[in-house]
Amino acid sequence: MPKVNIIIVGGGFAGLNAALAATRTGGDGVSVTLISREPWLTMRPRLYEAHPETLRASLLEPLGTVGATFVEGEATEVAEGHVVLRDGTSISFDRLVVATGSVMRVPAIAGVQYAHSIDDWAAAIAFDRRLAEIATVAKPRVVVIGAGFTGIELVLELRDRIAVHAGPQAAERAELTLIDRAHVVGSDLGPGPRNEIQAALTAARIDVRCGEDVAAISPVTVELARGGSVPCDVSVLCTGLSAAPLLKGMVCETDNLGRIAAQRTLRATPTMFVAGDIARAECEPGRLALMSCQHALVLGKFAGENAARDALGLPLLEYAQPRYVTCLALGRSGAVFSEGWDRVPKVSGVAAKAIKTDINTRRIYPPSGDRDAVLSASRIA
Repeated sequence: MPKVNIIIVGGGFAGLNAALAATRTGGDGVSVTLISREPWLTMRPRLYEAHPETLRASLLEPLGTVGATFVEGEATEVAEGHVVLRDGTSISFDRLVVATGSVMRVPAIAGVQYAHSIDDWAAAIAFDRRLAEIATVAKPRVVVIGAGFTGIELVLELRDRIAVHAGPQAAERAELTLIDRAHVVGSDLGPGPRNEIQAALTAARIDVRCGEDVAAISPVTVELARGGSVPCDVSVLCTGLSAAPLLKGMVCETDNLGRIAAQRTLRATPTMFVAGDIARAECEPGRLALMSCQHALVLGKFAGENAARDALGLPLLEYAQPRYVTCLALGRSGAVFSEGWDRVPKVSGVAAKAIKTDINTRRIYPPSGDRDAVLSASRIA
């Protein structure tokens, strides 16, 4: 009996976990192929850290261990049961999981091309190289635009990152500015962790400019819409996420962030499931999954398992996030950790930093070990 072909498009956290879960669920009855532009999983949640060149892991190792196939290429189109790559290669599928992730929203600002980002591995390395170049000037000046989760983590890490390149004295001389159009930092995080965030920013001597729109960016200044400017040697955007663009041929309902509407089973069309940042899915009644690694890991497991279940005629599972936590790195102030959607701090400082380190260096990495161990890691908790 021929095997069922399950194709996963996207090699991020959701895509890898979908491939492993589909392989585990389908067993000998399925053939699983993951398509991605490169054979690496970028540790995107860690790109605010120093040494970004080290922050990726092999996709080939876990996929090879379980017998899934990896195809290096860029999927551009879905047509009549086939995924078409940019080079013209066509790969047939019986079930498809789209897990193409998200990209940073680039604001319509004059001169935005002069700003860096840490949205992907290459961008993070380019920013770090520029940081190394300016670290030796008399007073390094860095402007971070966007005071959400990523912007806060990045700006609070910058003194230590400058110290890596030019020593502690250069780090202490640096002038660091955080700009956001919202009237409070971390507005999307709510009031729960705000006191800890503000205390960390104060301790790190960050010049916080809330309630400010950026009108223009140049290589040496960030111009503010209400007047005035902030001098800089480098600026970096941390301006939020939108879903990656749809592949040609995909006709799907999307929301204002470009996410594809999905049923609780993560089915988007009769033969397609979605996972990760591209999925608009309820993780509990009235609550949507976030564009985050934490949700992507679980979304991937459900989507991959359901794709295999559907192809084999088995009942589908309804996606649910077993637990929601927030752990925000606060540079030299440690971190702040909370459980639940109100994000009231449960642990802070050094103890929370230990939790963050465990998440960043162990929990989000691909599983390793023998085939059984790798497949077991794809089980839904």
